[in-house]
Formats: sequence, structure tokens, C-alpha cells
Amino acid sequence: MKKSKSLIYELIAALALSFSFISIFETANNQNIQTVQAARKLSKRERAAKKWIATHESGGRYDAQNGVCYGKYQLNLAYLGGDHSPANQERTADNYVYSRYGSWVNAKNFWIIHHWY
Repeated sequence: MKKSKSLIYELIAALALSFSFISIFETANNQNIQTVQAARKLSKRERAAKKWIATHESGGRYDAQNGVCYGKYQLNLAYLGGDHSPANQERTADNYVYSRYGSWVNAKNFWIIHHWY
């Protein structure tokens, strides 16, 4: 009886663990899809503002570094989580700008006044 209870607990734990991995993967995948969809739907004004910020922050270079800021959008290294790839820089910059300013145009307007965003 003890052995069968132990086996049942192990099976339940294994199932719970596998479902948590699926959930994490789906969440990460959904975030990537949302970011890609947001990037595709940028208006001309949004694309121009995004490019303007990148040009003023790094000259448009994905490998630009200044203190604790890195990449095309000069994001804090902590935001990038160790992944300095162009795709992660784009995704992280979009997430940062949309959460803080609501749009790239708003971020550009803030940058013009403060010389940072």
C-alpha cells in the first residue's frame, strides 16, 4: 500500500512538473508572438520614431555599449537578461517603450525634451 501511494505521488508530481513547463513555454511563446505582432503593426510614424531613437542612442548599432547600457536602443543590461541578440533587443525595447510610454512616438517626444528615454 505504501509503495502504491508513493508511486501515485511520484506520478502526480511528474504530471504537475510537465504541465508547469508547458505553461511557461506557452507564456513565453505568446509574449514573443505579441511582440512580433506589435512590431508588424507599427505605423509609419511609430517606425520613424523607433528608428530616430535607435539612431540617437547608438547610431543604430546592436553592439554599442555605454556604461551599463547596451545595444541599438541602449537598454540597461539587466533588461536584456544576458541575451544581447538583435531579436531580444527589439523585443525588450518594444516591451519597455510600450509599458513606459505607450508608443514609440511618445518615447521620442520624451527623448527630445530629456535626451534619454
